[in-house]
Amino acid sequence: MPLGFLFRLPAPLSFLVFPISPSPSLRPLLSSAAEESNRGEPSRMVEKSSGRKEEVVTREYTINLHKRLHSCTFKKKAPKAIKEIRKFAQKAMGTTDVRVDVKLNKHIWSRGIRSVPRRIRVRIARKRNEDEDAKEELYSLVTVAEIPPEGIKGMGTKIIEDDDE
Repeated sequence: MPLGFLFRLPAPLSFLVFPISPSPSLRPLLSSAAEESNRGEPSRMVEKSSGRKEEVVTREYTINLHKRLHSCTFKKKAPKAIKEIRKFAQKAMGTTDVRVDVKLNKHIWSRGIRSVPRRIRVRIARKRNEDEDAKEELYSLVTVAEIPPEGIKGMGTKIIEDDDE
């Protein structure tokens, strides 16, 4: 096994790279490393579930807006926060159609365009589209969740049992 590809030289000196064969003492190590890299998944096709789930579900998340809006211009913070919440909901629920509730929008904008809350507790519900001509059969509705008195820091994701509203 030539080891010449392990060494990168600047373009003008690349003509000096020659394939090098490993010394006899390194050969067992290199062959065992090659075997370990092939141990991961079997070579046959494994049936994989789709990334987007088909059931209707509601979950509560804490979104850290502070890290998502770091180094964002002051006058673009609130609009960018709404975009980041949409992006988070798309990733969490696997739907491209994300609808932001009016109360959530007002909560984000409540302290102005610059002073967006650092963390926000949201409830994301994946629902079925009632529109028969809709592109997607599911959509996500993002609403603001009630904040407990002890604070939202450190609260994990909670699955909410639906009481058909």
